[in-house]
Amino acid sequence: MAEEGKDKALETTVAQIKRRFGEGAIMKLGDSTSMNVDVIPTGCLALDLALGIGGIPRGRITEVYGPESSGKTTLCQHIIAECQKMGGVAAFVDMEHALDPGYAEKCGVKIDQLYISQPDTGEQGLEITEALVRSGAVDVVVIDSVAALVPQAEIEGDMGDAHVGLQARLMSQALRKLTGAIKRSNTAVIFTNQLRMKIGVLFGNPETTSGGNALKFYAAVRLDMRRLEAIKQGNEVIGNRVRVRVTKNKVAPPFKVAEFDIMFDRGISKEGSILDVGVESGIIEKRGAFFSYGDVRLGQGRENAKLFLQENPELAAQIENEIRKSKKFKPIAVVDDVPEADEADTL
Repeated sequence: MAEEGKDKALETTVAQIKRRFGEGAIMKLGDSTSMNVDVIPTGCLALDLALGIGGIPRGRITEVYGPESSGKTTLCQHIIAECQKMGGVAAFVDMEHALDPGYAEKCGVKIDQLYISQPDTGEQGLEITEALVRSGAVDVVVIDSVAALVPQAEIEGDMGDAHVGLQARLMSQALRKLTGAIKRSNTAVIFTNQLRMKIGVLFGNPETTSGGNALKFYAAVRLDMRRLEAIKQGNEVIGNRVRVRVTKNKVAPPFKVAEFDIMFDRGISKEGSILDVGVESGIIEKRGAFFSYGDVRLGQGRENAKLFLQENPELAAQIENEIRKSKKFKPIAVVDDVPEADEADTL
């Protein structure tokens, strides 16, 4: 009888909570219809697989950090491009005032559909972010970068003034306000961050990120980006080989690593990533220097195979979808250029 009374009291309490705070305010974990996390692909197959869910999670905060020129902004631009391909709306809060529209377009961003803001202060940038998130109409918001979120007091003060902990306090307060709104609106929010050195560290890693510890706690996913080596064509450097390590992941197992190419003329080499993952998973066959997919010979040497996939986007999409299915991710590859290619064929 006591157990029945407990169950009845619990049912009444749950009903009251739902009436007061709305449907979905409380539920059993097994009852949740959205157990699978919604994602936005990164534009790089290897990184999508390393993340364990096929992309960056929506309704969560993602932090991308690393040294200068490691490809953080490039990765964010590819995520924006993938979001736009899915029919989503993206916003870019450019705190560094350094966004290059020409390069963004090369990465696949539809710049005429991208909302951009270049705020003067950190408070202004975070308030704009909050307004965009609370609107519920924006699918992805990128803040580039945390290090450039300068508190108003610092801007208004003199150059030599000490402002201890101002930025950390600003980030801590903003993230407390943002987290709930981000979850409710199902927006993917991405912060890029720079590395700083801890002074006087003799043992362990002296590297840390700017803006205090709050972002480390609130971020569901943290990506550490590092440049490995230059990609050369003869004596000319045409890109960088990059390694991304998933240092924190609340939605899948962490510590996985992805390596891919970032080319200076087009951003992340999607075809290179498809080749690498395809060979690793056995879907693309590599014999000596030759790459083949079923009966189709892709080319001799990695660069020629990449070029073949670049010229045949339908085949690249087919291989990508097959890899995704084999890893139990839903196929999402979309080829934008197919109608134009068909038109060109008829002329």
